[in-house]
Amino acid sequence: MTESIPVLDFGSQTAQLIVRRLRELGIYSELLPHDVDEATVRALNPRGLILSGGAASVYDPGAPTLPKWIETSTLPTLGICYGMHLISHTLGGKVEQATVREFGAATIELTNGGALFADTPAAQRVWMSHGDSLIELPPGFHATAQSSDTPFVAMANDERRWYGVQFHPEVVHTNYGKNLLSNFVTISGIARDWQPANFVAQAVERVRDQVGDGRVICALSGGVDSAVAALIIHQAIGERLTCVFVDNGLLRLGEAEQVLATFREHLHIPLIAVNAAEEFLSALDGVSDPERKRKIIGEKFIRIFEHEARNLDGAHFLAQGTLYPDVIESSAPDRKKGVTIKTHHNVGGLPADMQMQLVEPLRYMFKDEVRAAGLELGLPEEWVWRHPFPGPGLAVRLLGPISWERLETLRKADAIFLGELRNAGLYRATQQAFAVLLPVQSVGVMGDGRTYADTIALRAITTEDYMTADWAQLPYELLGRISNRIVNEVPGVNRVVYDISSKPPATIEWE
Repeated sequence: MTESIPVLDFGSQTAQLIVRRLRELGIYSELLPHDVDEATVRALNPRGLILSGGAASVYDPGAPTLPKWIETSTLPTLGICYGMHLISHTLGGKVEQATVREFGAATIELTNGGALFADTPAAQRVWMSHGDSLIELPPGFHATAQSSDTPFVAMANDERRWYGVQFHPEVVHTNYGKNLLSNFVTISGIARDWQPANFVAQAVERVRDQVGDGRVICALSGGVDSAVAALIIHQAIGERLTCVFVDNGLLRLGEAEQVLATFREHLHIPLIAVNAAEEFLSALDGVSDPERKRKIIGEKFIRIFEHEARNLDGAHFLAQGTLYPDVIESSAPDRKKGVTIKTHHNVGGLPADMQMQLVEPLRYMFKDEVRAAGLELGLPEEWVWRHPFPGPGLAVRLLGPISWERLETLRKADAIFLGELRNAGLYRATQQAFAVLLPVQSVGVMGDGRTYADTIALRAITTEDYMTADWAQLPYELLGRISNRIVNEVPGVNRVVYDISSKPPATIEWE
């Protein structure tokens, strides 16, 4: 059986990044609730444990506590941020509100680094995000690093193989974070033998166990996520899978035709196409609030899938290509301590009275892992490397009230942007790029006359995991050409701006 290092989730927005980093190191890992029972963890054949960060303070009433069975566990354990505070608080140390809070980049100095910091420099840049600090170590622990504001940035009990760090080694801004996690893997003595290909076989078995002899409808969007989900489920249950593609009127220019042609050519799975543009646009008429948009769209999708299921001999399962970033940002029911950043239509936007049971084989996967699985399953590269497109479509890229005229404006601008990126050979160099129609008009001059017209924002990002992202530094000449084409070719637009915000503090999408 595969060995693992599970991660206990105390509510950090980057908790799943810990799982991702372990998988990059060849270690199988899953994110489990912070109050998980010992039997569930033992079923994963653990060789170590990691306790994630979280938004709570250990001294708050109702704050998550350390499960009793872990207190006496012999497993090597690493506490990150809140996880470090929790170890300290539970074992007799002292945690208080910090005199100086630390958020963002900081420099730490090793005082007695030991095995966890092996082969890393004495001074290193890390990413902090905490309002509390450890002011007294628990018995048996010694300090291994400090910062100018925090005397106990890291601690260790080498005999027990228990460690704590105040910073977040899972984020890319911690320069030697992956080295630190790799050292913890070495300390745990686990074989580094997990690969994305293993995931496909495991996912197929999980689908078989869940579905049994039932029928499944798969919500096909045209992106790599839903396509990989469909292929995994098809391997598991064969012809008992039917894919449904819904044209909701919120797609990019020519997208419906492209998706249907590509799907039928490459996947060879039964497909139903539903044109529901009028139904969606009628329900969204006059709606500006992004959370309402997502919930309306989520419910409309479900009602269509339920209708199609009744025509398919009662398919009781609905498959989605949900990824873990969606789950984290939506604070799904299985993440009790998560904070809602925005409701994704396919997670928190689902109606409470939904009649179908969800099948989500990619629920705890990141985009790069899904792409690796897609290549393993034989998807064409142009499909595997398509930029993500949100389930609510252009509804969340058109800020303010939705109308067919505004959608057409956005579609044309977006097509120009993506077309120029491809022509410049930069489509693959960016991981997501799109246009946004702002609810802002401004004065301009066109043909010696005054205009008062719409503004288009361009967004292009680079990222490894979609949990953090930076803006793509596209050539000025390219941006100028795109702006010129949009203003000249898209009626009603006289201004183009470029978004240079990172994630965090912004999200990738605007809504």
